Amino acid sequence: MRFSLPIDNILTDAIAQLRACGRLVLQAPPGAGKTTRVPLAMLEADIAPGKIIMLEPRRLAARAAAERMADTLGEAVGDTVGYRIRGEAKTSGATRIEVVTEGILTRMIQSQPDLPGVGAVIFDEFHERSLNADLGLALCLDVAGALRDDLLLVAMSATLDAAPIARLMDAPILTSEGRAFEVTPHWLTKPVAKTQRLERAVADLTLQALDTDDGSALVFLPGEAEIRRTQAALQGALPPDTTLHPLYGAMPFKEQRKAIAPAQSGRKVVLATSIAETSLTIEGIRIVVDAGRARRAEFDPGSGMSRLITTRVTRAEATQRMGRAGRVAPGVCYKLWTKGEEGALLSHPPAEIDVGDLTGLALELALWGGTPEQMQFVTPPHAGRFEEAQTVLKMLGALDEKAQITAHGKALAALPLHPRLAHMVAVGGSDAPLLAAILSERDILRGAPVDLSLRIEAIKNLGAFHVKHNREPHRPTVTRVREEARRLKSKTSTKGPNAPGVLAALAYPDRVGARRAGDQPRFLLSGGKGAVMPESDPMANISLLVATDLDGDPREARIRQAIPLSQAELRDTFPNQIGWHDACVWSRRDGRVLARRQEKFGALILEDRAWKDAPAEDVARAMLEGVRQIGLTPDDKAQRFIARARLMQAADDTFPDFSEQHLIQTLDSWLLPHLNGARTAADWKSFDLCPALRARLDWDQTQRMDAAVPSHFTTPLGRKIAIDYDDARPRISLRLQEVFGVTRHPQVAGTPVQFTLLSPAQRPIQVTEDLPGFWASSYADVRKDMRGRYPRHPWPEDPTQADPTLRAKPRK
Repeated sequence: MRFSLPIDNILTDAIAQLRACGRLVLQAPPGAGKTTRVPLAMLEADIAPGKIIMLEPRRLAARAAAERMADTLGEAVGDTVGYRIRGEAKTSGATRIEVVTEGILTRMIQSQPDLPGVGAVIFDEFHERSLNADLGLALCLDVAGALRDDLLLVAMSATLDAAPIARLMDAPILTSEGRAFEVTPHWLTKPVAKTQRLERAVADLTLQALDTDDGSALVFLPGEAEIRRTQAALQGALPPDTTLHPLYGAMPFKEQRKAIAPAQSGRKVVLATSIAETSLTIEGIRIVVDAGRARRAEFDPGSGMSRLITTRVTRAEATQRMGRAGRVAPGVCYKLWTKGEEGALLSHPPAEIDVGDLTGLALELALWGGTPEQMQFVTPPHAGRFEEAQTVLKMLGALDEKAQITAHGKALAALPLHPRLAHMVAVGGSDAPLLAAILSERDILRGAPVDLSLRIEAIKNLGAFHVKHNREPHRPTVTRVREEARRLKSKTSTKGPNAPGVLAALAYPDRVGARRAGDQPRFLLSGGKGAVMPESDPMANISLLVATDLDGDPREARIRQAIPLSQAELRDTFPNQIGWHDACVWSRRDGRVLARRQEKFGALILEDRAWKDAPAEDVARAMLEGVRQIGLTPDDKAQRFIARARLMQAADDTFPDFSEQHLIQTLDSWLLPHLNGARTAADWKSFDLCPALRARLDWDQTQRMDAAVPSHFTTPLGRKIAIDYDDARPRISLRLQEVFGVTRHPQVAGTPVQFTLLSPAQRPIQVTEDLPGFWASSYADVRKDMRGRYPRHPWPEDPTQADPTLRAKPRK
């Protein structure tokens, strides 16, 4: 019997809007029934000229949605309602509603752009903003605009910021108000202690909820490891009528069915990842316990690696999770955070297009013949990260230098794999599908040594592996790997290399690692990044390897999986990418220019020789980098020249810039021609900068500076004294008797020269910038003091009328 759901109240309006404009954005809270009722309503109204394709982000949700709709019609799955997911399909010639996972739609459009036989496409749970969903919508909008103006498009979500999607689709928004049943939230009174493990805190909160409220419980945790630990914490502590079920994506489907099926008796507790956030109705759930954590893949374009990070849930995710308790009856939600902490949660999770690996997207767009700018994306991909993805595809031979797809790229796009693994399968031998299946799945030997060979050995002969190594692989994952390997093998027939190291290098040519010198097992990867391995690992002393799994740390990634590679294998696999390179580089450690001839593969140096006849210009350019690191360090003569030039520049803005920042920025133009012969830090320390600095000025500029800001002051006796221009103030020191008769104080560029007047013993007597004023005021006191100390030297009463001198009176 068909019972009423909140979505039923707007189905008539939804059909009317689709008849009117062919597009719709539908918002409906959890439990409203949109996933199963909307496709059936469209089918009943007969508004789609062909099949209705509905996209679900997860395989379990796709199967469950198809089964529930088929059950509503009183039919078996595969009749009117069917599904297609990776590696499995249940459809027939009578199928009118087909539930598919997101990558399936992309393949359908790429193979037949006009989507023959398809009348409508529904994007369910679009708020999850997976790359495939964003790409699928962009492709459908392109198809509808150019080939199929009759194609109906619907985007549905429980927590969708609908306005941007509606603008992109040029579609009306319909909202189903209210939850099916009220859910009462409960927050902690104080935050969880930092010393308490998450799993213990979740287990305690779950037991409290079961003790307080009726019904079965759905507990949200970030991943399988946390589920297993919470399961262990709850074992033996649950009420006797309660069964415990894990639920995560890597489980066999039969075990997933047990988790979502009604409890045979008593009640149950389901420990689930975000797989249970949307589209699933788990019978009997009245309690939700939310650990407040989510696991997301984050891609670092700098390292070319993705890593899983555990973060706080967003408010949208928390709302989705809470709604699971109100699907079939009023419920409660216990949150592992305080009400105050809820205010700090982000509103929505980031779209995958903002944080994910764009390599697959770049390949699909190249196959489609479009660019990000030409496509209608809700969030356009970041230009720099998209270029990084194209660089990877060029490295694999999937794109040419103009970023156009190659025949090889088309072959890669046809395989249901990441482009790296697709390339390995396309050019590798018969063992490539197995290795691709292993690398596509989670590690079957978590905590084991990093050697990928162990995983291959376990897959090929599980029993013998267990006896030999006394280690139990993750059997459900082993089963999935074997099934996927069989499927892939049926799609390929290339007779290429089979050595595991070679196959891995084909997929990850930028992750070939050479061990650095030293005790620590650190590796330089061919892409230029660094990686580290535990010292205790058996592969710690391997000289060359391929890192097939890294944790994505942008500073120094930790190697989680790797396979040995010989240098001969590397040379045979990449003969066109290995070559000799001449390099003159500045070595900070050695404090000198190193001229080397190196045979390289990417950043790896396979052979290194001295380059004895390196051109002087190359040496000079390398030395220039050393100058940038060391600094200019001018001697006294050069410092005076720079100070004079800066005074000149302050008075004349057309004069060349001699600021330190500008000099460093323009080293190539003024210093490089004068660097011949300098190769070491010691050479630079004794280097005469003045000729290079003077060369920055033409003849006229030199004359103007010499006149306005002279390098020397000529005393009345004709003696030249270098002017010190520190702090842009001209200074000189000289004997007081040498300026007798001077009645006008000298100036430089309008600034009085600061005189430090010295005694006959070369000790400072007076500092003045006004010599006439000194004669008229302080000189009398100085004369009185100095006559007694230096009686053999002249101390006239009127120094303005005396002749300058450096002589003393003759002895009597």
